[in-house]
Amino acid sequence: MSNSYFKFKQFTVWHDKCAMKVGTDGVLLGAWVDVDNATNILDVGTGTGVVSLMLAQRSKASIIGVEIDECASNQALYNVSNSIWSNRIKIINEDYLLYEPEKRFDVIVSNPPFFENSIKSPDDKRSLARHVDSLNYETLLSKSARILTEDGSFSLITPTDAADGVERIANGLNMYPAKRLQIVTKPGLAPKRCIITFKFNHRKCLVETILIEKERHIYSPEYIELTKEFYLKM
Repeated sequence: MSNSYFKFKQFTVWHDKCAMKVGTDGVLLGAWVDVDNATNILDVGTGTGVVSLMLAQRSKASIIGVEIDECASNQALYNVSNSIWSNRIKIINEDYLLYEPEKRFDVIVSNPPFFENSIKSPDDKRSLARHVDSLNYETLLSKSARILTEDGSFSLITPTDAADGVERIANGLNMYPAKRLQIVTKPGLAPKRCIITFKFNHRKCLVETILIEKERHIYSPEYIELTKEFYLKM
């Protein structure tokens, strides 16, 4: 049985009430996205709130986490309330497609439900967290483009084999890849995931690759460097 919580250097994330637990995808997203000049950040499908907490640690921005599942939203609220950034993070329990913010965001991030073709879990909440029945790439990008500032960025993590389709949708909204992180889990394997940052103005995309493990439980120097401010044992 997994632990009920995951302890980071500056905060603790309880995830026993959430369908999707703290994992490498969310940590990579929270550690890699550029938030140097961010003032207003939106975390779509915040889940446990881990990405919001990481971005709060890395910036001085005000952050809103939107989560459709009530149990996950309540747990994210608990995690945020027990952090030192509770005054800068707000958790909203609402369907993202119905959410109407008072102002636009200069950074939007999402670790979305993306297993379009996989067999669904018998756990309805886990299925909702992992599948695109309620929120697909087109609706996610369209809504995000509408509430993003002109110079803002939208970043999401996606399976590599879905990346080209995601880019085509984004291009149709006049959003173009500015940065892409290819995620390789072990040496010799093809990237299974990637994080893509989109912006409105067309530019050359900077492509990076990160290896997670050199061998089992032996992390690569680049992964250690990226996550050392968060993981306790890095």
